[in-house]
Amino acid sequence: MSVFRPAVLGALVLAFAMPAAAAPPTAAERKMIATVDAEHERHVKLLEDLVRVNSGTMNLKGVEQVGRMMRAELEALGFQVQWVPMEKVGRAGHLVATHKGDGRGKRMLLIGHLDTVFEPDSPFQGWTRKGDIAEGPGVGDDKGGMVVIVAALRAMQAAGTLKDADITVVLTGDEEKPGAPLSIARADLIAAGKASDVALEFEGLSRIGGKDIGTIARRSSNSWTLKVTAPSGHSSGVCSPQAGCGAIYELARILDQFRRELPEPNLTYNVGIVVGGARASVNPELTGGQAAGKSNIISAEAIALGDIRTLTPEQEARVRAKMQAIVDQPLNRAASELTFADTGYPPMAPTPGNQALLDRLNGVNRTLGLPDMPAGDPASRGAADSSFTAFIDSLAGLGPAGQGAHAPGESVDLASMALQAKRAALLMTRLSKEPRGRR
Repeated sequence: MSVFRPAVLGALVLAFAMPAAAAPPTAAERKMIATVDAEHERHVKLLEDLVRVNSGTMNLKGVEQVGRMMRAELEALGFQVQWVPMEKVGRAGHLVATHKGDGRGKRMLLIGHLDTVFEPDSPFQGWTRKGDIAEGPGVGDDKGGMVVIVAALRAMQAAGTLKDADITVVLTGDEEKPGAPLSIARADLIAAGKASDVALEFEGLSRIGGKDIGTIARRSSNSWTLKVTAPSGHSSGVCSPQAGCGAIYELARILDQFRRELPEPNLTYNVGIVVGGARASVNPELTGGQAAGKSNIISAEAIALGDIRTLTPEQEARVRAKMQAIVDQPLNRAASELTFADTGYPPMAPTPGNQALLDRLNGVNRTLGLPDMPAGDPASRGAADSSFTAFIDSLAGLGPAGQGAHAPGESVDLASMALQAKRAALLMTRLSKEPRGRR
């Protein structure tokens, strides 16, 4: 048995705790880095042009125009580009671009989206820039991410590493408000995932306290509707065996039981809208509702709308079952129906393969002289299209850093756009030289 002196043992522990030293950048990597820097203002202008075109999800013509702008960029890089119309689900369509490499390295799927949450009637329009900060609708989510894709691919082309890379780019036109059914709206993205080895998603970079964070997991986002009916009558008989307590009391019972019994790690449960009375309804968009009645009438109808967010499919199934079990314990004479929308986003669970991709990105970081990025808390990230291809190794959050997504004043850090392009170019070049998996 060997015996280590404390000083030697401490040195070994420290050595294993420190990141492995990175080799200096290769000539091709130096070329990619220099190209991103040299073309920075070109990419800022591309971002400005994209942001100045309104592409709110339901502005179909605007989404199509942004698609045409991205088509021009990708075709110039040798991609075969296809526009996939989505009239069947009431949306504009998706852009699918493929680049055939040497057929040996990892097949990469790059994911972004053309649409924003800001429709033409939003007061937040246009573009402003102050130094390295730019503001505009979708500037970070996700037009900045699309520009990072273009900048990284152009750097690879300049360095000669794009020609051997097998890459598919899918830019959806309805990420912010997906069409239904999802079986149609996400069929092309899912098919691209099945033909790929890894997925790289270009939503915004997570940055906490000035430190860049890796995203290897996202939670689901699924909405639910609870409808309750009960006999109405004069309030003098409320909660009697003959009359029952009415719909609002039953709705309140269910929601409070949800609050007390559902909590578990990585789950959030929310109630967003509640209406109830003698009559109650919600609008088709599920963004509001109305109710009518009187204070002396037992409520006959009540409706609640909300969402749940989970980390794994197993957790999703378990939480839905618990919710249904609570609904199935009605108060006297009340009846309830719990339904889930078919436009929800599945989870992107953390996996060893996802962590391995982050490890590869941290190898790039060390080459660039940057600190390693730790894996972030999935509860801090919203749902995204990468969840639909989570059956392959996935790394998300490769777009630029910014603030205020989905709200007026949305901004992006333009310096981070160049940084992310360098990271992506080097990462994709290295993945293109790794043997692909068997399918």
